[in-house]
Parts: sequence; structure tokens; C-alpha cells
Amino acid sequence: MRTSRLLLALLLPLLALTFAFAAGKPKLTLDEFFNSVGFTDIELSPDGHSVVIATERADWESSKFRKDIWLYRNDNANDNANDNANDGALTQLTQSGRDSQPQWSPDGRWIAFLSERKTSKSSDDDKDKGKDDETAQLFLIARDGGEAFPVTQGEEEVHAFSWSADSRTLYFATRIPWTNAQKDSYKKEWKDVNQYRAAERGDMIFSMGVSDAISKHQMIGAKPKDDSDKDKNKDKDSDATPGSRPLAQTPWHIEQLATSPDGRRLAFSTTSVSERQEKIKEFEIYAVELANTSPDRPPRQLTHNEAVENFIKWGKDSKHVFFQAELGSVEGKYVDTQPRLYSVDSDTGQVQRWSADFVGAVTHYAVNPDGTVTANGRMGTEVQVYSEANATAPFSKHQGWPGTYELIATAQNATRVAFVYSTVEKPTEVYLADSIDTLQQARPITSFNKLFTERDLPQGKPYRWTADDGTSVEGMLMYPPGKFEARNLPMFVLIHGGPADADGNHFEADWYQWDRLAATQGWLVFEPNYRGSTGYGEKFLSQIVPEIVSRPGKDILEGVDALVKDGIADPNHLAVGGYSYGGYMTNWLITQTTRFKAAVTGAGAVEHVSNWGNDDTTFDDAYFLGGLPWEAERRYHDEAAIYQITKVKTPTHMVAGGNDIRVAVSQNYLLDRALHELGIPSTLLVFPGEGHSLDKNPWHGKIKVREELKWLQKYGDMPK
Repeated sequence: MRTSRLLLALLLPLLALTFAFAAGKPKLTLDEFFNSVGFTDIELSPDGHSVVIATERADWESSKFRKDIWLYRNDNANDNANDNANDGALTQLTQSGRDSQPQWSPDGRWIAFLSERKTSKSSDDDKDKGKDDETAQLFLIARDGGEAFPVTQGEEEVHAFSWSADSRTLYFATRIPWTNAQKDSYKKEWKDVNQYRAAERGDMIFSMGVSDAISKHQMIGAKPKDDSDKDKNKDKDSDATPGSRPLAQTPWHIEQLATSPDGRRLAFSTTSVSERQEKIKEFEIYAVELANTSPDRPPRQLTHNEAVENFIKWGKDSKHVFFQAELGSVEGKYVDTQPRLYSVDSDTGQVQRWSADFVGAVTHYAVNPDGTVTANGRMGTEVQVYSEANATAPFSKHQGWPGTYELIATAQNATRVAFVYSTVEKPTEVYLADSIDTLQQARPITSFNKLFTERDLPQGKPYRWTADDGTSVEGMLMYPPGKFEARNLPMFVLIHGGPADADGNHFEADWYQWDRLAATQGWLVFEPNYRGSTGYGEKFLSQIVPEIVSRPGKDILEGVDALVKDGIADPNHLAVGGYSYGGYMTNWLITQTTRFKAAVTGAGAVEHVSNWGNDDTTFDDAYFLGGLPWEAERRYHDEAAIYQITKVKTPTHMVAGGNDIRVAVSQNYLLDRALHELGIPSTLLVFPGEGHSLDKNPWHGKIKVREELKWLQKYGDMPK
């Protein structure tokens, strides 16, 4: 008894100090929130000793998002990443702020990447272009650092690229180049007129010898600069990169290139030349036989289905091409599914589905040295790591930490695994593990978001309720700092987009996912994974059809009812908001109830016919509504908020990208005009030059959230 009392006496001051330290952390500010760093790509070197990392962060002075490439190196002879991860060094590999999509050469000596930095141009017209009009070109940089140099040049941007298996050649795709005569003729006839569709043209695949590119770079570097050099390209006959060789062409836009491990074939996936999803036949996978190529010989089509294939990789057998499909069906008539993993036999065209026994969504994957597959799989609010030996083997979960694993990467000749990982309270960083079986011993190799660990962050947990039809529905609750599991809290319902997405146990800090800022201002943030969300099975996903807003709307309102009934949410202090599909739902919900004191909505449709006509993803619009506008006229009317707009009483704040074609800005103008006519307090912000993703100017996203927080504060009737 005395020992227990003594131990308690010693522990109490320590516990008090711990709580005091936690309570003493400052709250997260708007500026700090928007200085977070995101990860767009990670790749392990073939030997597993290095990781190339692509990051994105705000550059406030230039009003741009910086895209940089970093290199983590750990050349210790001992291959145990967990013992030696701290011995490695992280250095910034590129400095232009315009670099992305890094790829290792198979021999591990070089890193190729795309960059929109300034290079020598091929046309006098370029002198009239602004600094934002640079086209993406292919660059090389040595693993040991040094100066990056361009492999390609010209007016046509590089869409995709791939290394040859022996690292001696780079393959890349651009729009089919025109000669100067073709350009002059077109300009003479059409002036500044935009020929919608008619002026579009497909892509051509080229090859470039790496040694030739290096020699050219060395010659240019050794030669004194001459002002006349800048005029030497203006008279060349074509926009094709000098020294490149055309291999094949396609009437479609090439999304991705991938070279088989044996070096015999080049696979590529296609999209529409307009980059609008209008005809399903434009989205397929093709192969080129590299030993027998000609621009006049059409590539061989590998897939024939009603799906949008993406993220292709060759299997280690150089026979099968892996791909993912989310939109459409590989097996039959068009049906949206959760993200799935498939492989296609490049000889026979036979397609196999992988992870067929997995109920959730396959969000990312990597092909291992032994031919097996490792993938990130979403089940509910968790994204974990799984492996599969072959297409008929079990999809087996590995022992890891709770939370979200993303961008899994494996090495060609080593067992190491790199990945991005986060939880609600642990900010996103890149980790390195010795093997797939030692995930829990992985160590972070970046600390870009360390500041978040020094702030008093909200805590979160899953929440479940039962819908009116008996379906179990889940979401996330984000509590204000210091009020975890408190009761009778003012609640802000923040609805995710997609709808094929889900909120869960992960960390995100941007204009789209700003739950932590809302919680810091005192809101309990409720993030519902309504019908149509991923990670809950195909039936749950498909029950949004054809009730595109009314069925998920019921799920969300029933979740609000359950939280009120459980005493967690204060029914007198409720607000709602969302962007993209979350905007659709917000616009709909304010026509269904007057219980929300304030609404913040962005890029959300209120009327489906014109939205179908303007949208660049028309496949799923028609699918969700049960047909084309003239096939399901009643449904397009009944599921549209504009026809019930007289029920709205909620003060509503709106935002939109001025150049958005995913959800045209006209939808926001329509909602704004209707609310103004009805005398409902409202305001609309339009961000010039922005598309749907608000990825041009970081100030736009920051201003968006700043004003949304102000709107919630003004109209949300927060308790004093």
C-alpha cells in the first residue's frame, strides 16, 4: 500500500506536467494551416537506398504553388532501413519550383522529371507568352545532383514519359507536332478563332537516346552563349525535339507510358484529346512493339471495355499490364465502382481482376520484385497496406499502424518500402521501412509538417448511425481542441466531394479539407461518409443511383438527427458546407431543411441538364441520374435544388473557379441569382483563372477558407 501511494505521489506531478504541456500548445492559425506541405509522388531507387519525393507547397510571394523534387539518400551498406533511416540525408534536388513526376532510371543513375521552367523555345510566338504559359518538358538530373537539363524542347508539352529497360533511351509523348507551314496556314485562316473539337489532334510517341541528350547538354554548356542562338530554332520545320525519333501515334491524348521490364514493349493509356470524358472508347490501353515501330503502324489495343483505365504498370513477367479502374466497368456495361485493380495479358487481351475478395477500395498499388502486388486499401475510415501473390490469391492485410497509408512504393532490387502516412493527429510525412512485414518499425524520412505536432490540434473519431432503410452509415467527428468527446457542441457538417471518396483517419490541411480550422474555432465537425462513398462495398456505393442527392441527403440529415439525439450536437447551432459534390449536397440540403444557421458551398450544381453539358466528366453524371437528359427528364428535375429553391432560408456563401469546367461557374451564378431574388443573405466569390481544383494561386484557397470561417462565425449563431 505504501509503495502504491509513493508511486502515485511521484506520478501525479508528472501527469500534471504532461497535461500542462498539452494545454500550453498554441492553437493552429490560418497562416500556419496553409503552409502545409503535400506529397504528390514518391519513388524508391532500384537498390532501395534512395527515395525521390515530389512536394507541393504555397509560394506566397509569387502567388504560385511550388513543385519541388527532393532526394533522401541512405547509402549505408547495412540494408536495414529501420536501423539506419536516421543516418540518411534529405536534400532538395531541384530549385525551379516547377518540377514534378520524377522517375528513376532502371540503373539508378538518373532521375527524369517534367518541368515547366523556362527553356529555349522553338517559335517567335513565345516572346508574347507570359511567365505562366511555359509548357512541360522532360528534364534529367544525376542521382548525385548537379544541374538539371532539358531532354525535350518545343511548343508542345510532354504529356507522359518512360525509361527504357536498359536506361539508354527515354520515350515521351506530345501532341502530334505541326510544321511551321501548317501553323502559318492555320493562323492565316482562323486568326484567333477557337475551333472547338475540330482543331484537336492526337499524340505522337518519340524516343530520345540518353547519351545523345547528355552530349548535347555538355556541348551547350561548354559553348559560350551567343545572342544569335535564340533565333536558330525559329526556322526549323517542326516542333519535334531535334534528335528524337517518332515511334507511333494515336488519335487520343496519352495519359501514361510504361516500358516492359524486358524492354520489348511500350504500353500507354489514353484519354480524350479534349481531356473531357465524353466517349468511353477514348479511354483504353495500347501496346507498341519496340523492335518494329513506325508512325504509320497503329499501336495494338489491349483493352476493350467501358471503363476509364489509369495508373498502368508492367508485371515482372513483361506480359501483364496492371491498371486501375474507378469510372465505368471492365466487366460489362458502364457502372461506377470503387477503385479496382486489374491486369491485362498483352498477348491475349485477357483481363483479370485482382483483390476480388476485398470489400473496400484499392487506392494505390506497387508491383514487387517477386511479381506480387502491394496496395493501399480503404475499408471504412482506415487505409491500410495489403498484398496479393496472384489474381486468385487472398488480398492479405499487413500489420501496420491505424491511420492512412498512401503512395506505396517498392524497389526493383530490394525489399524496402516507402509510403506516405498520417492520422487525424499525426501530420503527413514520408516513411521508409525495411520490408512490407516491418511497417510498424518504419521511420519518417521527412519532417516538412513538424509544426503541426507543436500545435493544439483537434482530436477525432469515427461515428456510426442507422439510416431509415436499416443501412449502417459512418462518418468522422472532429472535436475542438481540449473538448474531445464533449457534449452539446455547435456542429458544422462538412461534406466530402466525389462522391467516390471518404473521410477518415488521416491528416489533410488545405482549402478543400479545412476541418481542423473549423474545429479550432469551436465547431464539432461532422464529416459523413454518405451513400456513394468508397470503402463500404459496391452496394453502398451504387445506392446513390439514380437518387444523386436525395438518398445521400437523407443519410446526412439522419446522421445529424442521431448526433442530436445522442446529445453530442447542439440542435440550435448547426451549419453545413462542402465543395464539388459536397457543394451539390449543401445546395440540396438547404432546400430540405431550415435547421442550418449558415451554409458555405463551392463548385456545386443546382441544375443537372446544363451541368451535364458543361461537365468534363459526363459519364458519371448520366450514370448517377439514370440516363441522359432526354432519357431521364423527370429525374433531372426532381434531383435539382433549383426547383425547390423557394424553401431556402439559410444564409449561404458561395465560391467558384472562374475557369471551372467540372462544375461550371454558371451553376454558382444561377444559385446566387436565385438567392438574391429571394432575399436570402448570400455572397459569391469567383477566383479568376482557376479550374475546379483551385491549384493556380494559393491565395485563392486561403481567401476561400478565411471567408468561409467568417461566414460561419457571422451567421452560425455560435453560443457565447
